[in-house]
Amino acid sequence: MEIRQKSELEFIIVMASLMSLVALSIDALLPAISDISVSIHVVDTTNNQLLITMIFLGLGFGQLISGPLSDSFGRKPVIYVGFILFALASVLCVFSNSLEMMLIGRILQGIGLSAPRTISIAMVRDRFSGNYMAKVMSFIVVIFILVPVVAPAIGKLMLNLYGWKSIFYSQLVFGFIVMIWMWKRQPETLVKEKRKKFRFSLFINGSKEFLKHKYAVIFTLVSGFITGSFMVYLSASQQIFENQYHLKEEFPFIFAGLAISVGLATFLNGTLVVKLGMLKLVTIFAHIFAIIPLIYLVLFAGESNPSIFVLIPFFVLQFFAIGFLFGNTRALAMEPIGHIAGIGAAINGFVSTIMAVPIATLIGRYVTDTVTPLFVGFLICGVLTIVLIQYLKFQQKNHKQEL
Repeated sequence: MEIRQKSELEFIIVMASLMSLVALSIDALLPAISDISVSIHVVDTTNNQLLITMIFLGLGFGQLISGPLSDSFGRKPVIYVGFILFALASVLCVFSNSLEMMLIGRILQGIGLSAPRTISIAMVRDRFSGNYMAKVMSFIVVIFILVPVVAPAIGKLMLNLYGWKSIFYSQLVFGFIVMIWMWKRQPETLVKEKRKKFRFSLFINGSKEFLKHKYAVIFTLVSGFITGSFMVYLSASQQIFENQYHLKEEFPFIFAGLAISVGLATFLNGTLVVKLGMLKLVTIFAHIFAIIPLIYLVLFAGESNPSIFVLIPFFVLQFFAIGFLFGNTRALAMEPIGHIAGIGAAINGFVSTIMAVPIATLIGRYVTDTVTPLFVGFLICGVLTIVLIQYLKFQQKNHKQEL
């Protein structure tokens, strides 16, 4: 029986739900990191950040598998297999009694989640292109952002009522519901006629094709810098708000408020991108992304942390800029490679994530008693983003002159 989806809105919600599995697996765990650390006998508390960064490592490598497989066997079957791996890895995390065992579970969770995370982007590219694709992606991300808004509060509630293991079980329940919904309501977006016969050379050929497109390469690198800087915040947020500012009870609500600023920007992007275009918006907000930490460092470098009422507005502005960069940089990278959407999304996700993990790990090690290293990271990543965009524009200008 053919599956029929009633509306484009339902497609957006299903895609956002698939992506939200990743956010739920990261953000709901944040309030429980200290408790998990005690339970698995972590000695050096800076290693707590690995509970966040290692799932990204799994996401990065997993995309190299799930993307090409989805180009050959269809989008939906690979998502199902990924969720099964995620479920098994979640059970491993629940029964972990050491940091090493927990990190293996988190990496495997990331590998499993790479399927819904990557393939949802490929499914969007299967159906849409151009600025309209960016608009659809913006609305997907708006819904996706609602998860980081509520996830820490849900995680905190479940932690208080049932302990940290219940957070992993809740992720499984949510994922199972999404899988059933997709199975019953979401049609396959990659028709059999467009599937590529699976062979190991498929990825090699796809990589060669990917490298031919400067837009894809440049904006994949940009995605890596933006994701890396934001990952520092994700992995160090518990350390900042609970240890440096002693706001353990308030942490879920502060996190939610900052996530709303990303969501608001992403929502506005859905309207502005059609009028101004992706490249112009990325250029504008890349400069804002670099200027905000520069101002912070001029005002507070070398000093102790400012008041929380000063820090939060800086974070709000920083994440507002990120809201315009996330979806647009991914859409710009995917725009010229729609003919290899699965492999293209995999390479884009792999490179940006593998860039982000060492960035987050390196900078995060210095976020011990001050947030200054975090803003140094924002500034460096912002400047490098501007350099890459200007390089791309310079290349385009020279190409037009030659013609």
